[in-house]
Amino acid sequence: MFPKEVYRARRQRLAADVGIGVILFLGNDHSPMNYPDNLYPFRQDSSFLYFWGQDIPELTAAIDIDASREIVFGDEITLEESVWSGTAPSLRSLCEKAAIDETAPADQLHEFVRKAVKSNRSVHILPQYRAGNTLKISRLLGRAPEAIAKTASPELIRAVVSQRSAKSDAEVEQIETALDITCAMHTMAMQMTSPGKYELEIVSAMESLAYSRGGSRMSYPTIFSINGDILHNQFHGNIMQNGDLAVNDAGAESPMHYASDITRTIPVGGTFSPRQKDIYGIALAAQEQAIESMRPGIEFRDVHKLSCRIITEGLQQLGLMQGDVDESVDQGAHALFQPAGLGHMIGLDVHDMEGLGEDFVGYTNTITRSSLFGTNRLRMARPLEAGFVMTVEPGIYFISQLIDRWKAEKKFLQFIDYDKVEAFKGFGGVRVEDNVLVTEEGVRVLGPPIPKSIEDVEALASL
Repeated sequence: MFPKEVYRARRQRLAADVGIGVILFLGNDHSPMNYPDNLYPFRQDSSFLYFWGQDIPELTAAIDIDASREIVFGDEITLEESVWSGTAPSLRSLCEKAAIDETAPADQLHEFVRKAVKSNRSVHILPQYRAGNTLKISRLLGRAPEAIAKTASPELIRAVVSQRSAKSDAEVEQIETALDITCAMHTMAMQMTSPGKYELEIVSAMESLAYSRGGSRMSYPTIFSINGDILHNQFHGNIMQNGDLAVNDAGAESPMHYASDITRTIPVGGTFSPRQKDIYGIALAAQEQAIESMRPGIEFRDVHKLSCRIITEGLQQLGLMQGDVDESVDQGAHALFQPAGLGHMIGLDVHDMEGLGEDFVGYTNTITRSSLFGTNRLRMARPLEAGFVMTVEPGIYFISQLIDRWKAEKKFLQFIDYDKVEAFKGFGGVRVEDNVLVTEEGVRVLGPPIPKSIEDVEALASL
């Protein structure tokens, strides 16, 4: 945990920003895989962690702004439960470490909320992503479950996003702790990747290393695949062959659950072919120039557009694209090869605060989401601020089904040479990703350097 004063200050700022009423936080409960006693590994809600610091299940917390009260509702572990899960510190002692002075049994929560509702006071809740918590709120507020999504408080969402967006030095340190582990994972993967091995051999080795280095878990399900044209491919059953490209998108969490998110592309066999070097070089240039352009006040959608221009220019040099670069990007022709956004915030969530609503996190009242294919997948568009931690992850993908559809529709014939693109079907994909802190002066790439130049990747992958 951070020092108790950190949690107290966070809650005080939140109460001041929201202004009036009761703020209700639902922590996560255990979730069974297939019967009640066989549980998925517990993961606390990130906003609950951020404001209350408690990494145990079955808790609810409230800030009564009007009465200046902060309460955690939960029950102490019973003797019978301790037989199976061991003894634990008391809830009160745990809460004291986060400057929480008041605790109450879980069965008092309903009456606490009932009184607030009966008094016509505002009860502020965040959007819920677990069905069990939606049902719990439904019972507490006396509203139908299907109405709960519309009950989420915009004032609370904005206040939480405002506070969680800029990372403190201590939070950045946690992200870099995760990146230390992730660096070891990626460098090991480059050394292990070789013809004749299954993808799952690399995945299992990386995840084992993460746990052995003290990581709490992976930040997200590992993507390691020679079919890199499937952007979020979580199948690991392929045998790698000489000449394949393996996209490795993997990251560990720190012990305090701060995420990392790194992607490297590895030549199976240790050497990029000339064609692979061409595509990889374009993606790497797009990433490095995008990072170089970042600083406070720059809209991230402009950084995304810059990366798309560099990709377009590079593909034009290979003869795959043609025409005016700006017009091509403005109309979305590049999205045949890059149908994703450039990056997203990262923190306690790998897609930080996405559960609160992507438009609250990455957009504003004046900067709204594009309807253009590809650009509509941009998770972050608003101006960057000091303290933001962003992923920067341009990619180039040759997606056969998308190529076939656009070609049949004669889409963007003025910008795309489909005959030449056909020769790249089966190529797979390339992605290069780092985690970047926006500073007052510009940016800093976080964590230890992980090889990404063609020469450095080949040197490690050929060992």
